[in-house]
Amino acid sequence: MLWSSFYLPTLKEAPAEAEVVSHRLMLRAGMIRKLTSGVYAYMPYGNMAINKVADIVRQEMNRAGAVELSLPMVQPADLWRESGRWVHYGKELLRFKDRHERECCLGPTHEEVIVSILRGELRSYRQLPLNLYQIQTKFRDEIRPRFGLLRGREFIMKDAYSFDRDDEGAERSYKAMYDAYARIFTRLGLRFRAVEADSGSIGGKFSHEFMLLANTGEDTIAVCSACDYATNLERAAVTPRGGKNSLPPPPLEEISTPGVKSIEELCLFLDVPPDRTLKTMFFDVDGKVVAVLVRGDRVVNGIKVKNYFDAALAELLPPEKMAEIGAPAGFAGPLNLAADYILADHELEEGGGWIAGAGKTGFHVKNLDLERDARVSAYADLRLLTAEDPCPRCGASLELTRGIEVGHTFKLGVKYSAAMKAYFLDENSLERPLVMGCYGIGVTRVVAACIEQNHDADGIIFPPAIAPFAVEILNLDPKSGKVTEKALEIYDIIRGSKLDVLLDDREERPGVKFKDADLLGSPMQVIIGARGLERGIVEVKNRRSGAKAELSAVNFAAGFELWKDRLLEEWSPRPSV
Repeated sequence: MLWSSFYLPTLKEAPAEAEVVSHRLMLRAGMIRKLTSGVYAYMPYGNMAINKVADIVRQEMNRAGAVELSLPMVQPADLWRESGRWVHYGKELLRFKDRHERECCLGPTHEEVIVSILRGELRSYRQLPLNLYQIQTKFRDEIRPRFGLLRGREFIMKDAYSFDRDDEGAERSYKAMYDAYARIFTRLGLRFRAVEADSGSIGGKFSHEFMLLANTGEDTIAVCSACDYATNLERAAVTPRGGKNSLPPPPLEEISTPGVKSIEELCLFLDVPPDRTLKTMFFDVDGKVVAVLVRGDRVVNGIKVKNYFDAALAELLPPEKMAEIGAPAGFAGPLNLAADYILADHELEEGGGWIAGAGKTGFHVKNLDLERDARVSAYADLRLLTAEDPCPRCGASLELTRGIEVGHTFKLGVKYSAAMKAYFLDENSLERPLVMGCYGIGVTRVVAACIEQNHDADGIIFPPAIAPFAVEILNLDPKSGKVTEKALEIYDIIRGSKLDVLLDDREERPGVKFKDADLLGSPMQVIIGARGLERGIVEVKNRRSGAKAELSAVNFAAGFELWKDRLLEEWSPRPSV
């Protein structure tokens, strides 16, 4: 492709809206342009990178035995009511009515649609297993879309759905998709980790997230230093240390703490460490008020609270509701609460004599004993894991690192098939619900996450598998007939080797071309100028390492092949970390 024939609007400066590296660089490199909040146009250069990812995803899905189809983006509300997700999915589901006042939504995912289509067609165990997938635009009405393609409202996703006759077959289908995902991200040249994760609004009892390791990632993952345990922090189990406090605490004592509302203020006021304090958080769990108690230096894990009750929704209670249950903001505690449940993190069984809110403004209590002074409904694992907690599997130390979720695999079981009456006949002619799995990859998110993982101060550093153009040729003297002739000759040579190549034939200063080339991030650069040709050489540059070499202008093809092979070897697929 000649730059003069392409549309590649690069920017010298990133717009003020750009918050993270990938967002800034994708805007500057002319890959995306914002239409409205969380919705972007994929410009030609960005679309090429997206298609490179989609091609590899498609190849590996086909290799794993999945079959491609395409499903409607507009979905009737009745299907979501059948599955129970019309309300449960929440405000991210963009709902609307058509001209006939029929309720619909824009598809954020397609479990209901695929089940509705197949429930009348998959009638025999002989038709199983089956795995169908699509690569399609999705829409989720994020409350705070940000970070460009990392958290948008409209995006491209690969979603696949497997159907089996029993759990054993579903496990085989899940393993086939897990392995396919590992091959996809390995082929793309990305550093990733598969971690155990919460299934969220999709449902099911088990899932894995595929995380691209990046310091700018929104998610925190816990990785064991000794075994293969790896999990999203939201799912990470905290192992009780064991033992209970056997010493009876002194009598409960109320203390005046005017204006002291936070744990930090309380610790300063009383000159105590935060691990002696107790924090009370309040949740609305499917309409029930739940008070959750954790140590003052811990963080409540809302996902664990939701999962404890197997609830559809678990949200922090609004401040105005707290006063109604005897929980004034900043002074709430487990005393005299009108909550439906009081849950305590199991760590609190190990201690006593806590300092906590007294349940009235301006006062706290000390020497609080939960068994004596509160009505705790149950003790459970309710907090976020920390780097000091041991691995729940082997007891070794854990490392907390950052990652960006780019893929998710779910074991759904019969959640959708039972609810939507998708049955098949087994070999004994008995009706049984289809056993399902679902598997998603954020295709557009992969491109953005790749940039978060592969960039420097000058711009993008694309892995060859994702790069829109594997090679960029820089014609430094476009007004020179000799240089232009050689540039076009080399352009044809590289195209003949089946590499995508961009020839910068613009009448721009060399400095502009060098900056744009580094910004765009093609793995290989070929630099052709009058001075070099006078010496009979053409310069090549490795974008990742910055290393340069000189190749013969006369025998360019042979020299380029050797140099290219060495560079590609640096990017050759490695096993997942």
